[in-house]
Amino acid sequence: MKTFAIIGVGGYIAPRHLKAIKDTGNLLVSAYDKNDSVGIMDRYFPNAAFFTEQELFDRHNTKLKDRGEQIDFVSICTPNYLHDAHIHYGLRLGADVICEKPVALNPWNIDGLEHVEQREGRKAYTILQLRLHDKIKALKQKVDEGPKDKIYNVDLTYITARGNWYYSSWKGDINKSGGIATNIGVHFYDMLGWIFGDVRRNIVHVASHDRVAGYLDFDRARVRYFLSINAETLPANAVEGEKRTYRTITIDGEEFEFSLGFTELHTESYKEILEGRGFRIEEARRCIEIVYDIRHAHPVGLVGDYHPLARLPLSGHPFGWK
Repeated sequence: MKTFAIIGVGGYIAPRHLKAIKDTGNLLVSAYDKNDSVGIMDRYFPNAAFFTEQELFDRHNTKLKDRGEQIDFVSICTPNYLHDAHIHYGLRLGADVICEKPVALNPWNIDGLEHVEQREGRKAYTILQLRLHDKIKALKQKVDEGPKDKIYNVDLTYITARGNWYYSSWKGDINKSGGIATNIGVHFYDMLGWIFGDVRRNIVHVASHDRVAGYLDFDRARVRYFLSINAETLPANAVEGEKRTYRTITIDGEEFEFSLGFTELHTESYKEILEGRGFRIEEARRCIEIVYDIRHAHPVGLVGDYHPLARLPLSGHPFGWK
């Protein structure tokens, strides 16, 4: 049995990590979140120590270490802009780290984290769960075993509607979330790079507070993408079915269906990490570079090969902000 601490236990993604710790037969001993709406812990680890102040959380973990009860892993479920700092903390504590995506907002942060890994003799892992999806693994195998000179034409559409609360949270601040591409798309870009190779060109056609559309030229694929959190961009069949999320990928005109099989991927990720086969932070570098370049690109408008949904009219910010 391994012992865990978790940072950001009150966040949206934390229940998946709590379940993964429980399902793999391990123990959560301490948790931290600045907010105290963490009743979810009762379902999994009611006896874990909980703190709303980082200093008290750190003191507790240090006391455990001093009396020979070293924490084995620190799981990080905090806002994106804090991931880098919290990975540093876990490594300095003498623990291995499991960080929710994105591992960092900037590519050079990975270099700094790898330096701390080496100095502390510990390891940092990240969650790249789409690589563990059976259908996506099968697609990668198909591409790897297919003609080496074949270039695939791919359209990625991901719309996950969010209410106005989004813009008042850290997620609506590009400096904290990294923007739409990072916050809802980084794992898709990782999947594309994992299957189709390195990026040769990265063009952004449209970028606003609620969507981003562009074109990525990979070694083995030409990809048009559209990501949105605006419910008005949902297709009619999704709206009629009262769905708030729409996800589709077409490859050479054929739809690639992978909407099922997501529920256990965090647990599978933990199993891989505990067996020494997890994804180290270096493996996230390509997708971090992609979203960093998207965030800093100047949108070119509707020119060239763009995703059809990029033509949808832009909406004003709900609060009138720029």
